[in-house]
Amino acid sequence: MKKDRLEWIASGLNRYVLTKAEDHFLRAALEDSAENRPITDLQEERLETLYKQKSRLIPNKTAAFVTGPSRKASPLKGRPKPFKR
Repeated sequence: MKKDRLEWIASGLNRYVLTKAEDHFLRAALEDSAENRPITDLQEERLETLYKQKSRLIPNKTAAFVTGPSRKASPLKGRPKPFKR
């Protein structure tokens, strides 16, 4: 795997909440790359699969900040109640 591809996957995975094991694996892969040790095919496949799973199943941890809090439906939807005196 090329270094720029690994950095792209790592930056994408940093947008999601990772388990301790996933975080440890990602850091180990980045350290191997930084020390010019090649990443194995199995590691490459695992990184790609992890990224695909996270992007498909888990919402982006920063999405709530970008879109804001979700709004609940107004209880006065439709016709307003008449004013009582």
